[in-house]
Amino acid sequence: MQVTIIDYGVGNLRSLQRGLERADATVAISDNPSEIASAEALVLPGVGAFEECVRNSKPFHDVLVEAAEDTPILGICVGLQLMFTESTEGAPDGETIDGLDLIPGLVERLPNDEVKVPHMGWNTLTVERDYPLVDGIEDGEYAYFVHSYGSEVASHTVASCDYGFDFAAIAANEQGNVMGTQFHPEKSGELGLRVLQNFVTYARTFHDEQLTVE
Repeated sequence: MQVTIIDYGVGNLRSLQRGLERADATVAISDNPSEIASAEALVLPGVGAFEECVRNSKPFHDVLVEAAEDTPILGICVGLQLMFTESTEGAPDGETIDGLDLIPGLVERLPNDEVKVPHMGWNTLTVERDYPLVDGIEDGEYAYFVHSYGSEVASHTVASCDYGFDFAAIAANEQGNVMGTQFHPEKSGELGLRVLQNFVTYARTFHDEQLTVE
């Protein structure tokens, strides 16, 4: 399965590439919109602030929105946040910055009245519903997080995590082909590898089903 990592200047591209290769994917890293548009499956990484990631990824926004109609896409950390409708990070009080709106939802700052922000380190997952990305994953397994913002648990949530409030640790769109993790699977040991394997398996099945229909 060919998986293309979008290179827009942010993200742990090499460690993510190694993780996907361990998950039996053939991996390309590309900053070419044409190559991204024709990819079998896409991964959108993200590290840093939402506004910066929106700005850096802007050349690929139209390609991503179109690809979301018929391509498996996995967002990681801020890459997931970019998929939501909007975020308060970097916006004036009472305003938001637009995301890609591939997954309906708001990204907001984690409450710091009871916990230290950023949320950095290992924390447990709670599986909220069946979904291919969480196959073989049980409640209470640990993933590695580094973030200050998240989206509150809602219909998009596949797995949640509790840190100040319950936020979406894994989310997906209604169709199911656009998904993401707030944690870093490439830093999350065996659980992270399972998530990446599940994505590759999902992408392979997705394309096989499309070929059958055609």
